[in-house]
Amino acid sequence: MRIFVSGRRVKKCQFIHLFATCFILSLMFFWELIDNNIVSHMKSYSYRYLINSYNFVNDTLSLKPSSEGTHHPYLINHKEKCQAQDVLLLLFIKTAPGNYHRRSVIRKTWGSEEYVRSQLKANIKTLFVLGTPSPLKGDELQRKLVWEDQMYNDIIQQDFVDSFYNLTRKLLMQFNWAYTFCPHAKFLMTADDDIFIHMTNLIEYLQSLAQIGVQDFWVGRVHRGAPPIRAKSSKYYVPYEMYQWPAYPDYTAGAAYVISGDVAAKIYEASQTLNSSLYIDDVFMGLCANKIGIVPQYHVFFSGEGKAPYHPCIYEKMMTSHGHVQDLQDLWRDATDPKVKNVSKGFWGQIYCRLVKIFLLCKLTYEDTYPCRAAFV
Repeated sequence: MRIFVSGRRVKKCQFIHLFATCFILSLMFFWELIDNNIVSHMKSYSYRYLINSYNFVNDTLSLKPSSEGTHHPYLINHKEKCQAQDVLLLLFIKTAPGNYHRRSVIRKTWGSEEYVRSQLKANIKTLFVLGTPSPLKGDELQRKLVWEDQMYNDIIQQDFVDSFYNLTRKLLMQFNWAYTFCPHAKFLMTADDDIFIHMTNLIEYLQSLAQIGVQDFWVGRVHRGAPPIRAKSSKYYVPYEMYQWPAYPDYTAGAAYVISGDVAAKIYEASQTLNSSLYIDDVFMGLCANKIGIVPQYHVFFSGEGKAPYHPCIYEKMMTSHGHVQDLQDLWRDATDPKVKNVSKGFWGQIYCRLVKIFLLCKLTYEDTYPCRAAFV
């Protein structure tokens, strides 16, 4: 018996077959990506919580005795900035050459040395840290930076291109400057220029630590068991040739963290012995700290990547919040209002703020600001 099949039916079957094949291949590719991500986290967490030893990492990344670190000359510097001996906090703000507006607002708000001295009775030194403008922007932007520094005397600049891949050079620049020109500062802080710092709370916190002579101190938003990103499309991609291991040592998010003066000196010395080609600066900081045996402390009011909720009950204990550019001036005004401290006064005030913080921080969906347990602190 002869079987006849129409051409239309054949084309329809071929289309369905082609569609099914593409669908399955797409699904396989999608699950492969997910599987790789899951597997990398499983490896990193297993390593972090079962082994948690990075001695061989440090040995592998160590420079040979004959190797010399690259020291870039200062184009703008203020050696005299730390002449006073009672410096509570040396504050480095990482910024890009073109971010004049951000620096200007910070000078008027939380980065103001005068405000801290007059209102909080403490001595801090604020410095904006940057490299050189990209060649495309030329000499005009550099001339503007020189003019800006002549106005405010708060910029330090070294001769390397300011870019994401030179962030570790910025880190080394900060510790080199602190070690050379301000070794007596009790604390050192590094922060991005889109961070809000509640300086009143931070200074009160650091003053209490200074009174007890705290040492080996490093605090911020801690990342534990973080795996290297192997996806080439990611900004944070790290090839195996650069870092072969399944997990990074514990480190704090580079957006904002604080260390004690003794740690700053130890980190500087450690940084001179490790290969600094790893351009993720907060991870490199973690490697240096791990080599000298310093462990970061997690502070629930150091923000992650997201902005902290806007509310007086949050401001009361806020340390840092990330992602503030246009709203920085308004947030500064609201968060430093003396009335903030009155919101949680008394039994009912405490109950009110506890409920507000639970509502704002304890959500089913993940938001990278303060953890739920911050509501109970």
